[in-house]
Amino acid sequence: MRIQDHRAFDEPEINLVPLIDVILVLIIFFVVTTTFDSRSVLKLQLPQASGEPTEPDQALSVLVNADGRYFVDDHEVIRDDLESLKATVAEVAGSDRERPVLLRADARTPHQAVVTAYDALGQLGFKRVMIATAPQPAGAAPIGSEGGGGAAR
Repeated sequence: MRIQDHRAFDEPEINLVPLIDVILVLIIFFVVTTTFDSRSVLKLQLPQASGEPTEPDQALSVLVNADGRYFVDDHEVIRDDLESLKATVAEVAGSDRERPVLLRADARTPHQAVVTAYDALGQLGFKRVMIATAPQPAGAAPIGSEGGGGAAR
């Protein structure tokens, strides 16, 4: 009597379940450890000023980057004109015109872009508009004290 060897008929197979488990754990790890911060989207170089830093808790954030593009909280304004900026601010802020507004403009931003932002906020009825600045480095002289065209005192 001949005994058959069943091992010869076994097909080799690769079990993918442990590999999928490891990949899912890695994906969950990276999603949980990633920080999401709206300020990290744009790299702004704020103008410098001396004074106490204050930042309101629930302020509406209007950002102007170095190219003059506008961002209201997490919404980018599609066009750079006054009406588009007003429409986006009105959409994000809703009907609350007493809400403080924090204007963050890059130090290299064209002055007209900042004036346009102030104009849009004023036309919409916002009265509490603050501008964000970076603290002056230690030992730096205030602007206008170098001698050459300073501010009048």
